[in-house]
Amino acid sequence: MTSEVDAVVLVGGLGTRLRPLTLSAPKPMLPTAGLPFLSHLLSRIAGAGIKHVVLGTSYQPAVFSDYFGDGASLGLDLEYVVEESPLGTGGAIGNVRDRLRGDTVLIFNGDVLSGCDLPALLACHADRDADVTLHLTRVLDPSAFGCVPTDETARVLDFLEKDPNPVTDQINAGTYVFARPVVEAIPTGRAVSVERETFPGLLQAGAVIGAYLDDTYWRDLGTPADFVAGSADLVLGLAPSPALAGRTGESLVLPGASVHPTARLSGGTTIGAGCVIAAGAVVTGSVLFDGASVGANAVVERSVLGRQCEVGEDSVLRDAVIGDHAVLGRRIELLAGARVWPEAILSDGSIRFSTDG
Repeated sequence: MTSEVDAVVLVGGLGTRLRPLTLSAPKPMLPTAGLPFLSHLLSRIAGAGIKHVVLGTSYQPAVFSDYFGDGASLGLDLEYVVEESPLGTGGAIGNVRDRLRGDTVLIFNGDVLSGCDLPALLACHADRDADVTLHLTRVLDPSAFGCVPTDETARVLDFLEKDPNPVTDQINAGTYVFARPVVEAIPTGRAVSVERETFPGLLQAGAVIGAYLDDTYWRDLGTPADFVAGSADLVLGLAPSPALAGRTGESLVLPGASVHPTARLSGGTTIGAGCVIAAGAVVTGSVLFDGASVGANAVVERSVLGRQCEVGEDSVLRDAVIGDHAVLGRRIELLAGARVWPEAILSDGSIRFSTDG
């Protein structure tokens, strides 16, 4: 084996929390600040000097290979491994073992937007001669995440999955460094959770699991609210992405879009190619996929509009998710987590949704 670092990106999830957007594309391929989210992550990996990347896919695997190919356009050597049945986070890592080339494996959850310094993370792992090193971050409400207490030497003490009474605000940030033997020891032929099985087993066996804690930007894009916020943060320049160098501001309007001079765009809004924004429309902190249209004087806030969907004039959307090709008539009101599925048609009238689903 060599000292080469492999990167493994886990992108096999169904993205159920982001439906109906993920009916047509896997979550890591959804347009985020004008590019598939995975483009931002791969650009960071390339920027860290890592060349060999393995994508662990499952749901709609061809979408990834059709878009990225062999990775040459990004300066990467990309390979794809398809997970035929759900294997969990640990099983997905073990499933790519025969594609690894080096002694060190840098592993990413494919739905995390982060500013973690990857070379510093790798250096921390090497300096400690650790079996595993976890990137940790602090959040205000750790109860929704896996909490990771550490000692004064930054060595991991425990893994507490979604504890209602968290003992620390440090959480698993979804980026790991594994020594090659740890990957090779993951059981095959069944589902394995790194959080519930691999990491606790390593601790029990006395392995060295270190923590790399920082306060850089971090967001899990698994929910519509976080997806919209993450895209907006990229456009505003609050979240880092080498793929967006020089393309930040209050809004990002892609080529081919038409925005009326009296329309107002703000809050990190992305307007996809071929979109039409009519006179007097106000679009704030939202993501519009290619071909979406917003009628005159409509208001769209913190929402996602799918491909080719239509929002009628004088409508109001706040914190809503509209599926591909859906058509909303005049004066439609959708609030607080409302979701409209693909090709739905809502005619004239005021419709108010106050619950998610």
